[in-house]
Amino acid sequence: MIGTYGHGTENDFVLIYDPENTIEISAQQVARICDRVNGIGSDGLIRIGKRDGKWFMDYRNQDGSIAEMCGNGIRLMARYLVTNGYENEGIFPINTRAGMKYLAVPATEDISVNMGSVQEVYDDVTVTIGEQSWKALHIDVGNPHAVVFVDDLEVIGDLKQAPVVDGDYPDGVNVEFVKFLDNGELAMRVHERGVGETRSCGTGTCAVALAATIKKGGKLPSRWVIHPPGGRLVVETDGHNNATLIGPAVLIGDHELDKYL
Repeated sequence: MIGTYGHGTENDFVLIYDPENTIEISAQQVARICDRVNGIGSDGLIRIGKRDGKWFMDYRNQDGSIAEMCGNGIRLMARYLVTNGYENEGIFPINTRAGMKYLAVPATEDISVNMGSVQEVYDDVTVTIGEQSWKALHIDVGNPHAVVFVDDLEVIGDLKQAPVVDGDYPDGVNVEFVKFLDNGELAMRVHERGVGETRSCGTGTCAVALAATIKKGGKLPSRWVIHPPGGRLVVETDGHNNATLIGPAVLIGDHELDKYL
């Protein structure tokens, strides 16, 4: 079985093309493929399947756990489909566990994906690392996020351990740490559930964009340029809380996966 490796702002994935939905892959197999020492090494795995005649993104975290979707991963999946001739350039849908997403996919330039509704969940959330604690905003992007604003991204340390989050997250949560830059843009780091710190997080940037608008007391629509460690993304949120994520997607190469299965 062949897998294709690639990334979106250095948030990296292995793609498996399975339009007939015949490939079954266990959590343990996903973890072996994604292992950065003994496997291919990636933040997650995407099985490209079909559901109700539409492309379906079967997304797994690095540890093999199932997730709703991934904003960087779905752009990479779209790039794969166009590059390999399974879809034409232009606008087309991809179904996910968080609903149908529509993407605008040129041959080589940045890809735009309508991420759907982004909403603040009004509950009391606290994020703790060591002796430090911060209040956080609970943002729902189809998957859960806790967004913390800090003056210095270095104060959170190496993020090798998951932050402790006190909030209503029965299935775990992605935690974003955000700094306002002097030029009006945002810098961020993220600890993803089931993975650890990643170089970027597409749904996380959408959560950060809404949280930053709320933090600044602004109103929608909004547009934020956001810099995760892996690059640059743009999030545009309309007056109805629908977010569009814009950024690159890069295919690197193919790998034989049978030895990991």
